[in-house]
Amino acid sequence: MAAASLTSELACPQCGHRHIETMPEDACIYYFECKGCGALLKPKPGDCCVFCSYGSMPCPPKQAAKDCCRH
Repeated sequence: MAAASLTSELACPQCGHRHIETMPEDACIYYFECKGCGALLKPKPGDCCVFCSYGSMPCPPKQAAKDCCRH
Protein backbone atom coordinates (compact mmCIF):
# COMPACT_ATOMS: atom_id res chain seq x y z
CA MET A 1 0.00 0.00 0.00
CA ALA A 2 1.40 3.40 -0.98
CA ALA A 3 2.03 6.08 1.61
CA ALA A 4 -0.40 8.99 1.65
CA SER A 5 0.69 12.23 0.05
CA LEU A 6 0.99 14.91 2.72
CA THR A 7 0.97 17.92 0.41
CA SER A 8 -1.97 19.36 -1.47
CA GLU A 9 -2.40 22.47 -3.57
CA LEU A 10 -5.38 24.44 -2.32
CA ALA A 11 -7.20 26.55 -4.91
CA CYS A 12 -9.35 29.42 -3.67
CA PRO A 13 -12.79 29.33 -5.33
CA GLN A 14 -13.11 33.12 -5.01
CA CYS A 15 -9.85 34.45 -6.43
CA GLY A 16 -8.16 31.37 -7.91
CA HIS A 17 -5.01 31.76 -5.81
CA ARG A 18 -3.15 28.46 -5.38
CA HIS A 19 -1.03 27.56 -2.37
CA ILE A 20 0.73 24.30 -1.49
CA GLU A 21 0.07 23.19 2.09
CA THR A 22 1.19 20.25 4.20
CA MET A 23 -1.74 18.22 5.50
CA PRO A 24 -1.82 16.73 8.99
CA GLU A 25 -1.95 12.94 8.99
CA ASP A 26 -4.48 12.64 11.79
CA ALA A 27 -6.65 15.76 11.80
CA CYS A 28 -9.00 17.64 9.52
CA ILE A 29 -8.53 21.29 8.67
CA TYR A 30 -12.00 22.85 8.67
CA TYR A 31 -10.97 26.43 7.92
CA PHE A 32 -8.20 27.93 5.82
CA GLU A 33 -7.58 31.59 5.07
CA CYS A 34 -6.70 32.19 1.43
CA LYS A 35 -3.25 33.72 1.13
CA GLY A 36 -4.40 35.64 -1.95
CA CYS A 37 -7.66 37.37 -1.02
CA GLY A 38 -8.14 36.48 2.65
CA ALA A 39 -11.36 34.52 2.10
CA LEU A 40 -12.12 31.95 4.77
CA LEU A 41 -12.45 28.58 3.05
CA LYS A 42 -14.75 26.00 4.65
CA PRO A 43 -15.47 22.43 3.51
CA LYS A 44 -18.25 21.97 0.97
CA PRO A 45 -21.32 20.06 2.25
CA GLY A 46 -20.43 16.38 2.51
CA ASP A 47 -16.67 16.95 2.62
CA CYS A 48 -14.68 16.53 5.81
CA CYS A 49 -12.08 19.27 5.30
CA VAL A 50 -10.82 22.04 3.02
CA PHE A 51 -8.34 19.66 1.35
CA CYS A 52 -11.16 17.36 0.22
CA SER A 53 -13.10 20.36 -1.11
CA TYR A 54 -10.41 22.57 -2.66
CA GLY A 55 -7.18 20.57 -2.72
CA SER A 56 -5.36 18.72 -5.45
CA MET A 57 -5.19 15.73 -3.08
CA PRO A 58 -7.79 14.62 -0.52
CA CYS A 59 -6.78 14.38 3.14
CA PRO A 60 -4.61 11.41 4.22
CA PRO A 61 -7.47 9.45 5.87
CA LYS A 62 -9.49 9.69 2.62
CA GLN A 63 -6.44 8.62 0.61
CA ALA A 64 -6.21 5.53 2.84
CA ALA A 65 -9.97 4.89 2.41
CA LYS A 66 -10.52 5.32 6.15
CA ASP A 67 -13.26 7.12 8.00
CA CYS A 68 -12.44 10.75 8.37
CA CYS A 69 -13.36 13.19 11.08
CA ARG A 70 -16.60 14.44 9.56
CA HIS A 71 -18.23 17.28 11.43
